[in-house]
Amino acid sequence: MKIKPLTKEQLLISIDRLTRFKEPESKYLRVYKDLITNHIIDPVLKKETLDNMDYEELTYLAETVINSYIPREDDDLLLNQKLYDYENSVFNINENCNKLLKNKINYKQIINLISDDCADNLKWLKIGLCEENSYGFPVKKVILCEGITEETLLPEFAKLCGYDFKQNGINIISAGGKNQVVKYFYKYADILKIPVFVLLDNDAGQNIEEIIPKKRDFDKIHLLKSGEFEDLLPDSLIIKTLDYLTKNISISHIENLTGCHSKVKFLEEFFKHRGLHEFKKAEFAHAVKENITDKNDLSSEIEEIIKEIKGTKVPL
Repeated sequence: MKIKPLTKEQLLISIDRLTRFKEPESKYLRVYKDLITNHIIDPVLKKETLDNMDYEELTYLAETVINSYIPREDDDLLLNQKLYDYENSVFNINENCNKLLKNKINYKQIINLISDDCADNLKWLKIGLCEENSYGFPVKKVILCEGITEETLLPEFAKLCGYDFKQNGINIISAGGKNQVVKYFYKYADILKIPVFVLLDNDAGQNIEEIIPKKRDFDKIHLLKSGEFEDLLPDSLIIKTLDYLTKNISISHIENLTGCHSKVKFLEEFFKHRGLHEFKKAEFAHAVKENITDKNDLSSEIEEIIKEIKGTKVPL
């Protein structure tokens, strides 16, 4: 077999992709096939051949490419076993997929190439896949929400409640809308063994009806009591954030915030009348994040959501 050598960057990109929180079969097949296609020069293996190849042979070819960068010096497969056990503890994996996980990739030596400034999953790999760490791995719970505001702010609010998402293996995903939340949930309910916490805006009652048939006993759904997540933000936090953004707030405009039906609509109008750029939820969420300081920035429903997330777990 003639192999085109991997660069260090290509090696670490492949390892990063293999250890991310994604459905194992699809991620392993993609990485393995990319490695084989791009680095095995002789024999030339076409896509159709790889698509019909037994998973054990695919695994052997891919691990050979990876290990050509750092040849194995011993048979220490402790990290390989830990990764195998982790994937099987989180995902429902069939025996065919397990062939992809039962590899002899030289993780023991590869971790020496990983810098301290790397992705969370690589940090987790570097410290030996410890159960307790501050890198968000291993993933023990998934939060599905509609948008970037929740994804940005929920971890910060949780810290105020003494609950660190990373230290507790919480993976939060903004699906990009209520219909996408349903699609994600259907996928995760089939492939995951860990709890999924679903957070939806108040107008998503119909979507909850779609989710319920797939909901497992340890999953949890929270429908906001009113409006969108922005409506849960205390007025004082919004005012503090607007002050941070503008440095010169018109009090008359801010007074309209109290009792408004939609805080998003208020913010859109505020930005428009102040001659600011278009109101964008992602940018505003990051500005709010910069201004969260203490428990006065929490609303009662946000605290309730954090308590529910904390209490969601797989029954023993």
